[in-house]
Amino acid sequence: MEHESYPEELADTLVRIQRLIRRRLRGGLALPRLRGAEVELLRLVESRPGIGISDAARALHLAGNSVSTLVNQLVKGGYLVRETDPADRRAARLLLTGSAEKRLADWQRRRAELVSRHVSRLDEADREALRAALPALRKLAVTLHEEHEETEKP
Repeated sequence: MEHESYPEELADTLVRIQRLIRRRLRGGLALPRLRGAEVELLRLVESRPGIGISDAARALHLAGNSVSTLVNQLVKGGYLVRETDPADRRAARLLLTGSAEKRLADWQRRRAELVSRHVSRLDEADREALRAALPALRKLAVTLHEEHEETEKP
């Protein structure tokens, strides 16, 4: 029988790991700090260049006006370009700027180095347990995403 607090412990541990990674990456950063939602939006645009604001809002599970606010901040900061969609003149397509691409690449490199350094401090059994848990964690992310998609449908 599963321990009753297992789901809570799992959620707390995942949140704590994410928070610690963000804090460690912020240290020593000369540039103004980007908020988590801003980084998520930039990473989404990186993976789907030309995405529109409403599609980005759906993908990030945020309100359209929240994404519009993020877009305005990132355009002003020089990280996003908003182009008119030729297929629909009322819609905008989002693209990364060169400085955003450079900043994301630096962030991804620093994050990979940080996680790698700390994982390497674990013993082999723990490293293997983390490696083995990745497929299950990915499936958990998919089911959480799918459930959210179902609750969002009219």
